[in-house]
Amino acid sequence: MPPEMPPVAGFNQLRRIESSTLFQGVVITIIILSALTIGAKTYDLPPLVEQSLSVMDTAITLFFLIEILFRFAASPVKRRFLMDGWNLFDTLVVVGSLIPLDNSEAVLLGRLLRVFRVLRLVSVVPELRFLINSLLKAIPRMGYIALLMFIIFYIYAAMGSMFFASVDGELWGDVAISMLTLFRVATFEDWTDVMYATMERYPLSWIYYLTFIFLTAFVFLNMMIGAILEVMSEEQNARQAQQAHDERDEITRQLREVQGQLAELISYTKSEQNRFGHRKVEDE
Repeated sequence: MPPEMPPVAGFNQLRRIESSTLFQGVVITIIILSALTIGAKTYDLPPLVEQSLSVMDTAITLFFLIEILFRFAASPVKRRFLMDGWNLFDTLVVVGSLIPLDNSEAVLLGRLLRVFRVLRLVSVVPELRFLINSLLKAIPRMGYIALLMFIIFYIYAAMGSMFFASVDGELWGDVAISMLTLFRVATFEDWTDVMYATMERYPLSWIYYLTFIFLTAFVFLNMMIGAILEVMSEEQNARQAQQAHDERDEITRQLREVQGQLAELISYTKSEQNRFGHRKVEDE
């Protein structure tokens, strides 16, 4: 009589379905369809089309509810399911989408959460999730660069307020306004008009602008990019190491299963040999 399939086999089947390309493709397709539905509702549509979109929105919400429950069932450790930031985000968005839109007080919240369903595309696609995780982990390093940028902005703003306030008080009246003006210069938004206005009184003021642009647009921007790329490289190495570790664990598990099956086969063979020996003795 063949042995019964252990419960872990059914769980592994759920895991295979949850991580399959077909399942992921269906989820991505539904998310894109949800985004198109949200965008279509911003137009003036015939009543029949609006009703169809409402029915489709309800169907999409039910699909996401079933999908998050399926992922929870396929999770190896149920208690840690919501400890993952992406799982928590998906759960909040799905639960929030269940808010009925006919409630006037919850209409805005429900619509916002339905818009956030588009962000679930990030949690579904591993490559996008990798980029967001790398960006979040790079924020502390970028914070120090941003602090240094603020210091440079403040120094140049104070200098601009002292020298150029008499030229244009609306752009250089105080430090705060001067920092906004410098932000305009750093983003190259008609910065030459600002420079030419001050050069009429201070011909060498172009040095002020060029040095500021060199620091902000070239040095600090490249430092930001370098910090992000460094974190992405570290995350890529860590992911490859984790994949190698998981592959070794899987190979070890398979070897143990083969050893267990071999031991059972040897035990069964010995028992059959002993039984055959007893029968032979009895026959003699």
